[in-house]
Amino acid sequence: MSYISGARSVADEQVRIASTKIDGIGPKKAIQVRYRLGISGNIKIKELTKYQIDQIEQMIGQDHVVHWELKRGERADIERLISISCYRGIRHQDGLPLRGQRTHTNARTFRKLIRK
Repeated sequence: MSYISGARSVADEQVRIASTKIDGIGPKKAIQVRYRLGISGNIKIKELTKYQIDQIEQMIGQDHVVHWELKRGERADIERLISISCYRGIRHQDGLPLRGQRTHTNARTFRKLIRK
């Protein structure tokens, strides 16, 4: 089992499928990275060399915002909404749904901390 950009990848998976396990990399970006590096479509993680894995990590690190950088950016966006006291920020702060969902009978999991 190897790690690529902080995500654990299973040795028997294809590279394009295993790279979608990385936060911030979807199917389209995974195919682009594989195509740029000239890696075959059916190659599996266990068949990659150490050099190819390093190349994949380097390419992903340069071109894409992934893993902890992505999560830190999301958290900063939420903190900004809370600090300017906009509607969405207040809903985040109170632990309620943000996008107009009904709360009278639904949103049980979202309001779990609020219920008494």
